[in-house]
Amino acid sequence: MQIPEGKKIYFSSDNHLGAPTQEKSKPREQKFLTWLDHIKEDAAAIFLLGDLFDFWFEYKHVVPKNQVRVLGKLAEIADSGIPIYFFVGNHDLWMFGYFEEELGIPVYHRPQAFEFNGKKLLIGHGDGLGPGDKGYKHMKKIFTSKFFQWCFKWVHPDIGVGIARYLSVKNKLISGDEDAVFLGEDKEWLALYAKRKLETEHFDYFIFGHRHLPMEIKVGENSTYINIGDWINHYTYGVFDGEQFKLEKIRS
Repeated sequence: MQIPEGKKIYFSSDNHLGAPTQEKSKPREQKFLTWLDHIKEDAAAIFLLGDLFDFWFEYKHVVPKNQVRVLGKLAEIADSGIPIYFFVGNHDLWMFGYFEEELGIPVYHRPQAFEFNGKKLLIGHGDGLGPGDKGYKHMKKIFTSKFFQWCFKWVHPDIGVGIARYLSVKNKLISGDEDAVFLGEDKEWLALYAKRKLETEHFDYFIFGHRHLPMEIKVGENSTYINIGDWINHYTYGVFDGEQFKLEKIRS
């Protein structure tokens, strides 16, 4: 895909809307909505790299009722012709078609390769990749189990959503709070994952979230791993103009 002149591609990750409570999440939600209104003026595409919501589960006839303004804004932007790509995170991985059917937004459960202006990008949330994240990898096997999902959907939403939101905040293995520490360029497991991928295929950029830490690490002579950061402590986002990728920060 060739990015039109004057247009850019935007990336956001780890908003965790709804955490730790809906009330306390409101200012972050408003910042995100303002950001979407700003970037839609020159966006060629928007990539949301997971954990947009602190919890999301799609029952057959029910979805969580909060963040309706965000859903409405995403639908408005998608309807205007600006493509939006959503990658599930470890907090909102239970997506079963609602975004595609209601918002016209494709949803990806694994990293995907894209090419813009001759640059190859591998994009994903980043959970469960590379040599680390071992505790979560075991938990993800449970979360993605068809049997577990079948059992959970039979719990009344008022109970199921309440339990999930409580665990999302209190369980550090799920929240990732204990992992949000820079490990060093030679130990960051998503950087190690990128180096391993380069052994078989070239990418100019590896773009992930999940770590909640904005970072840029050279993983090859012409390859860079970029972590988008989050909208809890850093308020960072990514911008790609077809030639260079930059991390930007929301100014209060």
